[in-house]
Amino acid sequence: MGKNTFLDTPYNTLITGKKRKAYAVLAGIIKRNYTDRFLHGICVMFVSVCLTACSLPRIVILDDPLSPEEHLNLGVTYENNGELDNALEEYKKASKTLPRAYICMGNIYFQKTEFDRAEKYYKKAIKHDPEASDAYNNLAWLYYTERKNLDEAEELVLRALQLNPSKQDIYHDTLEKIRELKRAMQ
Repeated sequence: MGKNTFLDTPYNTLITGKKRKAYAVLAGIIKRNYTDRFLHGICVMFVSVCLTACSLPRIVILDDPLSPEEHLNLGVTYENNGELDNALEEYKKASKTLPRAYICMGNIYFQKTEFDRAEKYYKKAIKHDPEASDAYNNLAWLYYTERKNLDEAEELVLRALQLNPSKQDIYHDTLEKIRELKRAMQ
């Protein structure tokens, strides 16, 4: 075409390349006048960008690729690394089907000293899984830490002992601490 290589490359690509018919039709309209070719080149580039953008495949994930157990495990990993907010997000996702996640959420809030929220999640864990001995023990420990509801805390630990005697050492430690505090407060 001429000495203008800026316009020659797109023009030759459109004419000689095997592109869509729309490109060939648009290229046929190009006049010998450089101004017309420049404006036409801009239009062709605009159309090309629009066509390309519209034809890109879109990837949409409709289902969560992780199982609730995997979210729980990921939350534990985040928690061990000190990333408490990320751990909370994973526990929330897991809690839809795993009541154990409520205990983990309570533990996070306990670590953050947000005791009201921790209490809420321990109670939620007990509501969704009345056999969750750790929830009873952790709620009792929360009450011990706050120095409130010590009679209820003692009952909670006794319930945890009933539910899971295999964790007797842990639960007896909680029970002894509560009883010591109760004696000291009398």
